[in-house]
Amino acid sequence: MAIEYDIVIIGGGSGGLVVASAAAQLKAKVALVERDRLGGDCLWYGCVPSKSLIHASRVAYEVKNASRFGIHTNPPEIEFAKATGHVQKVIKAIEPHDSPERFRGLGVEVIFGDGKFIDRATFEVNGCKLKARAFVISTGSRPAIPPIPGLKEAGFLTNEQVFSLTERPHSLAIIGAGPIGCELGQAFSRLGSEVTIINSRDQILPKEDPEAAKVVQDQFIAEGIQILSPSRAERVEVKDGKKYLFAGKKEVIVDEILVSAGRVPNVESLNLEAAGVVVGKKGIQVNEKLQTTNPKIYACGDVIGGYQFTHVAGYEAVVVLTNALFFPVSKANYRVIPWATFTDPELARVGLTEAQARERYGEDVYVLKQPFAGVDRAQAEAATHGFGKIITRGNGEILGAHLVGPSAGELIHEIVLAMSNKLKVSALTGIHIYPTLSEVNSKAGLLLKKQKFAESQWQQNLLEKFFNWRRSIF
Repeated sequence: MAIEYDIVIIGGGSGGLVVASAAAQLKAKVALVERDRLGGDCLWYGCVPSKSLIHASRVAYEVKNASRFGIHTNPPEIEFAKATGHVQKVIKAIEPHDSPERFRGLGVEVIFGDGKFIDRATFEVNGCKLKARAFVISTGSRPAIPPIPGLKEAGFLTNEQVFSLTERPHSLAIIGAGPIGCELGQAFSRLGSEVTIINSRDQILPKEDPEAAKVVQDQFIAEGIQILSPSRAERVEVKDGKKYLFAGKKEVIVDEILVSAGRVPNVESLNLEAAGVVVGKKGIQVNEKLQTTNPKIYACGDVIGGYQFTHVAGYEAVVVLTNALFFPVSKANYRVIPWATFTDPELARVGLTEAQARERYGEDVYVLKQPFAGVDRAQAEAATHGFGKIITRGNGEILGAHLVGPSAGELIHEIVLAMSNKLKVSALTGIHIYPTLSEVNSKAGLLLKKQKFAESQWQQNLLEKFFNWRRSIF
């Protein structure tokens, strides 16, 4: 006999937890199925542990370089186990918010097990058949492992193992130069590892503005991180306890290899074919309402292969919740999706790149670029590398923004708010506290008027005549 629910959620990561929590508080009958533990990649292997390790590494970097401010210390002695111990403490502090006890307290029936669909309207787990008005698949993703000869035999790390290390690898090769590879590469380097990044593209962080990515790359090189670019890992061998990674003409000898070469959706065990759910190359196929090819089944988060960020999964979960519990009328809108890479300097983005904007709008594109060197607070903190770049149309419509520099991940939100509310770039030019880093936005916002005035000869002539006339009458 099947158990009936208003909604059954499969996967207890960021998206699934948002749906489960909100649905239960709206008094729906909710079941949440998870095969491992609640919290998903973000809590255990992603956002939380990576930012904790990054913080520890930044402290090490500041101590090591304190002499630039006239503060002299001995070279820092890094106890790597305590650094990763800090990571585990942070996870433990946040874990109760995602605990089964909390969700059961909200009224969610939490079921642990590895289940599958047996037809278009039934999910089976632990021998129990679950039926619902709507299902939500939020099973997330896992690291993609490239088919490099010898890699499996040599052994490697992914983000699922790296935060459990208690001994620092003397040397570390990282396959992949996306956000995970870059964040962890710099963190391990600052904590004392010799780091080599194998990058198959022409630039690191290939989804970012090339000029912004170069600022990060230059900092990496200055810190002693070796970047092989463009280069592909071709094979791995083990000799005398060391791992030899061959990339083109280069031979990289390291203690450990970290693979950060993309993600794949977790769908294999769900028997989605029986449910009438189609899976594409990137993940489960969904429409604008986040319905799968079976309209009673929704999907959100990494498993649909779109923007793979915790905050996007949370946003998609709200769309799913509205459609699954009430009426399927809400559509996901990805016009304003921000993200940040938490390297030092940080790199944050929202909207279009300059190249994308020019492809779409032709000559009606203005690039407003303000270096952090022109922001007094950045000068005071010796954090002048980088810039704020806002892409607009001539009418002031903000098309995108790219910030690379101190606290870029925080500063981007002022621009996100403006874009979300369809405000013109002039809205950023209001009063900002002095001296703050946020002046990078207001100073950039002013540049549109300056550029348009420089282009307008008739305005310049008119003002010149006006001031000549004023001087003549006094």
